[in-house]
Amino acid sequence: MNSFFAMMSRMKYIGRWALMRNSRSENLSEHSLEVSMIAHALAVIGNTFLGKELDAEKAAVLGIYHDATEIITGDMPTPIKYYNVQIKNTYKDIEKKASRTLLDMLPAEMQEAYRGVFEKQPEDAYLWKLVKAADKLSAYIKCVEEEQAGNREFVRAREMALNHIQSMGVEETELFLKYFMDSYGKNLDELTGGEQ
Repeated sequence: MNSFFAMMSRMKYIGRWALMRNSRSENLSEHSLEVSMIAHALAVIGNTFLGKELDAEKAAVLGIYHDATEIITGDMPTPIKYYNVQIKNTYKDIEKKASRTLLDMLPAEMQEAYRGVFEKQPEDAYLWKLVKAADKLSAYIKCVEEEQAGNREFVRAREMALNHIQSMGVEETELFLKYFMDSYGKNLDELTGGEQ
């Protein structure tokens, strides 16, 4: 049975930030779209401002599927996932098995086209680094939005996310923060420059 896309459609049922009180819930489908858009933007930033030749469209596709295994594994909270090396490695093994399970849901003729999305290829190492940075930026944005909504639950998570972003050494993220971050948390009138 070719159930790959039916499984992908279940991303909308996987909640994120399970250990935190949220003013607005977020699901995996929403998160994946945001990561995809930011990963694409980071690649474009690299090409435009840093003279790189990155495949922005591929970065976007990797972003779409970067957490797809959570359809099977669920979203394990970060403090648990990285509690120690043994848990981290065990979870990585589970993710690999989940990736193979998802790939097997495609017709055999299509699997090769999706293999690079589920099995990281060496030539895509920098794109995956951008996706990881986009994932952290998405988390940071979520924290900023929650704080703007008056939810202090995310204060420490925001600090940790920003520290992680800054420690990654990805120039593209610095430029994303410089050019785009100030807009998050503004209301519609502020964003559009007028009344709607």
